[in-house]
Amino acid sequence: MTAKRTTPDFILIIVTLLLLTVGLIIVYSASAIWADYKFDDSFFFAKRQLLFAGIGIIGMFFIMNIDYWTWRTWAKIILLICFVLLVAVLVPGIGMERNGSRSWIGVGAFSIQPSEFMKFAMIVFLAKYLSEHQKKITSFRKGLVPSLGLVFIAFGMIMLQPDLGTGTVMVGTCIVMIFTAGARIWHFGFLGLLGAGGFAALVISAPYRMKRITSFLDPWQDPLGSGFQIIQSLYAIGPGGLFGMGLGQSRQKFFYLPEPQTDFIFAILAEELGFIGGSLVLLLFCLLLWRGIRIALGAPDLYGAFLSVGIIAMVAIQVMINIGVVTGLMPVTGITLPFLSYGGSSLTLMLMAIGVLLNISRYAKY
Repeated sequence: MTAKRTTPDFILIIVTLLLLTVGLIIVYSASAIWADYKFDDSFFFAKRQLLFAGIGIIGMFFIMNIDYWTWRTWAKIILLICFVLLVAVLVPGIGMERNGSRSWIGVGAFSIQPSEFMKFAMIVFLAKYLSEHQKKITSFRKGLVPSLGLVFIAFGMIMLQPDLGTGTVMVGTCIVMIFTAGARIWHFGFLGLLGAGGFAALVISAPYRMKRITSFLDPWQDPLGSGFQIIQSLYAIGPGGLFGMGLGQSRQKFFYLPEPQTDFIFAILAEELGFIGGSLVLLLFCLLLWRGIRIALGAPDLYGAFLSVGIIAMVAIQVMINIGVVTGLMPVTGITLPFLSYGGSSLTLMLMAIGVLLNISRYAKY
């Protein structure tokens, strides 16, 4: 192992903290009305998000100083624990159900979402597997099938909750990692056809998923039902114009857009800060991805490179899906926007993952 750099990637730290700061401000702005109505405390969601951010930042800087090879040593155990949690969340009395999905486990006054942590566990384990078996990855039977087999088992367990959005991000992230390791394109083409068939079956098997697809194609077909969220999101983005209506001046957060502090927070941000504000946030995400790619390219070994690729792919896929949903380019999937959306498990996981990336940057040559 090469000697550590004196400091981790400073730009990555600054960009992460800027995104987190924007997120805290927008969470308060988006949730104040709803929180005051439901909890008689306009700061309810903002205070909890600040707590999650504080825990996440402490975790990020702590993990930043842990040798990233430690995750390789514990990869199997971390993955096993996450599988146990995925089973536990399905057990009545342990798992908590919200909006028709049993995805949370209550911990005192808070709750954790095991599927979020499974994304990170799968990245850690797959980076270990690919670094040890890269020469086999060009083989469909010896390389690709074993690496994807475990991924789809985890995906199947996540779908039992069901949580298509988180499962999609996990699978997409793993596919990017495997492709980066050198898997053949035609293998992905074959699996893509099978995946398309399986995805179609998942959509057809659940009427609410079919409604999401049809509402994505034409939300005005059912404006008060399946198309409601997309329409209200577009009603928020449109009036924002170039400079926005002003921070705190959103109209859609007045009970038009359901729970705007979560999946559709970017719509409120665009309404209040306009095209300029939304573009600046996207620019920050681009800077974060650029630094991550540089770290991956400069990593001193295959494990560090694959681990970096997995973390960056997870962030990138989640941002693309969330923005795609909010702007009406993709069906509603229930994916949070990293660092901005309200949510303890998602925010903590993302900051922990950035901590791992920062540690890799201390060894990277760039």
